[in-house]
Amino acid sequence: MNDLEAFARLVRALAPWRRQLIFIGGWGHRLHRLDRRANQPDYQPVFTRDTDLAFANTEPMEGDIKQALMQHGFQEELSGDHRPPAAHYTLGDEAGGFYAEFLTPLVGSGYKRGGVPDATMAKAGISAQKIRHLDILLVDPWVISLGHDDGVLLPERMGVQVVNPLCFMVQKFLIQQYRPANKRAQDVLYLYDTVELFGALLDEFNAHWHVRVARELGNLADDVRRLSVQTFAEVNDLVREAARIPADRNLSPQQIQATCRYAFERMLR
Repeated sequence: MNDLEAFARLVRALAPWRRQLIFIGGWGHRLHRLDRRANQPDYQPVFTRDTDLAFANTEPMEGDIKQALMQHGFQEELSGDHRPPAAHYTLGDEAGGFYAEFLTPLVGSGYKRGGVPDATMAKAGISAQKIRHLDILLVDPWVISLGHDDGVLLPERMGVQVVNPLCFMVQKFLIQQYRPANKRAQDVLYLYDTVELFGALLDEFNAHWHVRVARELGNLADDVRRLSVQTFAEVNDLVREAARIPADRNLSPQQIQATCRYAFERMLR
């Protein structure tokens, strides 16, 4: 089973919740390519085995997602000492280790009463991890239509929610300080590739930044602007490492730095 077949099985399992779940992370970025406004690059997206799905924990979510996943061949793998434990929902070796995990915003100090970490929660039968700065990924998601023409084998075309590309990029700056060095470099590559996909929408993103995203961020909007300038002010080790990641294209650090510096100045000004 290849990754698209595994992904299609996940989409079928989660169909009843498609208006509440948002594809984020690497698969969200991959699905951005299917939007009619996206450029069509001649290189492959950054590979990822995990599929991250976000939801708002303040809204009701009925039914049993875990049962639906298991009916489609997924297994729950629990880890850690949190209550509930952190969970991956995996198809196992037949799908190359493909798995899904569910994420929801962390609000507040990150601790419950008694100093217990507020790291996970149970919802609709599944265990979800609480992540800081995830709430911005829930703002104005796009709907992407999936079907056979896209390599996703579904009984009929289906719309799924995908993280808004601007919010996807903005969150990369917000989580930068929490990420290990290799993940920071990968995030820089995601930023560059998203700019390449939607280079024609920079002015639209700028309007959305002012009307919606910056207002959602509040004081954090200034941090995003500062970090975008800091990250791409010059060709640095982080940018160099990002340029080394793709194996199917020749990408220079100078190209990443110049493109992203121009794009974020225009989007976030």
